[in-house]
Amino acid sequence: MAADPNWRSRGAAKRQATLDTIPEKWRLQDPVPPATEVPNVTGAYIQQYLSKREIEITESDAVDIAAQTTSGTWSAVEVTEAFCHRAALAHQLVSCLHEIFFDAAIEDAKKLDAYFAEHKAPIGPLHGLPVSLKDQFHVKGVETTMGYVGWINTFQGKSNDSRRTVQESELTRELRNLGAVLYCKTSVPATLMAGETVNNIIGYTWNPTNRLLSCGGSSGGEGALIALRGSPGGFGTDIGGSVRIPAGFNNLYGLRPSAGRIPYEGAANSMDGQNSILSVIGPLAPTARSLTFLFKAVLSQEPWYHDPLVLELPWRDEIVQETCSLIKRAGTGVPSLAFGLMNYNGVGRIHPPIARGMKLVEQTLRRLGHKVITWYPPSHATAHELANQIYGMDGGVDMMHHFGLSGEKKAPQVLLLEEGIELKASSIADINIVKREYQKRYMDYWNSTVELTGTGRPVDGVFCPLASHAAVIPGQYGNVGYTSFVNVLDYTSVAIPVTFADKDVDVRPANKSAAELEDYIEWDYDAKTYDGAPVGVQLMGRRLQEEKILTIAEYIGKEIAQDLN
Repeated sequence: MAADPNWRSRGAAKRQATLDTIPEKWRLQDPVPPATEVPNVTGAYIQQYLSKREIEITESDAVDIAAQTTSGTWSAVEVTEAFCHRAALAHQLVSCLHEIFFDAAIEDAKKLDAYFAEHKAPIGPLHGLPVSLKDQFHVKGVETTMGYVGWINTFQGKSNDSRRTVQESELTRELRNLGAVLYCKTSVPATLMAGETVNNIIGYTWNPTNRLLSCGGSSGGEGALIALRGSPGGFGTDIGGSVRIPAGFNNLYGLRPSAGRIPYEGAANSMDGQNSILSVIGPLAPTARSLTFLFKAVLSQEPWYHDPLVLELPWRDEIVQETCSLIKRAGTGVPSLAFGLMNYNGVGRIHPPIARGMKLVEQTLRRLGHKVITWYPPSHATAHELANQIYGMDGGVDMMHHFGLSGEKKAPQVLLLEEGIELKASSIADINIVKREYQKRYMDYWNSTVELTGTGRPVDGVFCPLASHAAVIPGQYGNVGYTSFVNVLDYTSVAIPVTFADKDVDVRPANKSAAELEDYIEWDYDAKTYDGAPVGVQLMGRRLQEEKILTIAEYIGKEIAQDLN
């Protein structure tokens, strides 16, 4: 397809078409105040447009909603309409949606209600639960642009492809089987390779808690929508932090599972076929138990029979029970859990709110009686370099092809280089060997911590920042080194909300010299601008330890919240 010299007008037309799908009754009549006047549009601000009943429904978490809809207490239609309304508001406030298909969702909800009326039972555990999807997942009757102007009215950039608006991704099919209601697809940065969400269709997606800041990326639309409770939970993807970063930037939980647990089959992607670091799918939600609920539901569909890359690994209750038994030992004098803490990765120094967030985590762990050790792993600078080499293996060919379909310009936030060097097979093999050797060194180091924990086991998990900063000032995202090392290792990781940046608290510590602070704090920090930005951390476990890490995340997340109240 030849480049379109009118790509700006095509992007604008698509943007307007999305807005036009919002029902008239849900459109804001007055202009949204500028971010300088009203930075935070969560909570009371968005609630002013909703009924008490809508607030009750949309501010319940996925577990509670499903309990109501699967018992017939709440109708699927009422719940769906409430979330469609709130999602419509969210989009008008922060530009977080690519695709809106509320009418189809309400029709699906009517069918679910009719099924329940006839059978007195739900279709599945997600019966009547609205679920949002990042705009990589194909949904029948709905376009997928993934932020590329050149993908408008095509199938992944291919004109006259019969799969357009007909094909569904494997995860989409499974969610329908489980009874979920699909109603919108959320914004992404074109290429997916950015820590902020911006493209030439939707523009910039802002952070709902502080609209002067970014919502993160690449699952940024998911993060922003769920932060505004326009969704009780949704699915994003993560190749370098793209689930965890938006979760952390939006005061949410987000899971990056190891490769092979959630099906990626039939989803659009960048650099498809690059297998040195696999992109994985993970849920985002306001509560940790919602992540577990969604993750467990997908596994119940036995995705290993439908995606050749999924491992035959059902949900393991025995690991949950074992982890809970260790948690119960806390404070009894019997060895319980042990954790590594890493404040600085040797790549990017952290801002004061992140330092405080990590200190809060440490204080909570010590209060609970868990063993805490300082984490001194193999160089994370090595992992950061490996990740960058892998992301650029094709020399930018895939990116430039898809931008070239329309002739559009890439945003400066995109991490990939234009006209890089496309690696040959032997060079890729060399990188894969270095990666494997690094994974082995990291594994050996983890094993060695058994000598320090006093539990008879190595550490159960590692806490570290998600980024050098809280939800970031647009254009100032440093690097993904705090998250991409997890992808290099293919470990399990969960983002956990901790606190919010405070301009009066997160300042240079008294009586500390620049030399004393040099090892971990970067003083390009603007306390006033960052005020109110969510601060999250991540809890990392070993490969395929989703059951264990989700269980710990729910436990520690509640304890951190208790310490702050």
